[in-house]
Amino acid sequence: MPLTMMDAGVETTIKTIRGKDQTRRFLQNLGFVEGTQVSVVSSMAGNLIVSVKDARIALSQAMASRIMV
Repeated sequence: MPLTMMDAGVETTIKTIRGKDQTRRFLQNLGFVEGTQVSVVSSMAGNLIVSVKDARIALSQAMASRIMV
């Protein structure tokens, strides 16, 4: 399921990242790598704040929907 459907506070593992090579590379540079633990900190109007590798990153709904958990 996409990361956008996760409840806040639940920790899960990234299974795959969909999209073009440029999009996948961008997300990997932010720390979104397959097998990494992530959790949604908060969600507002579809946009997410995500905790990954001891950092908090804001993602648009479009970007977060490409991350499968």
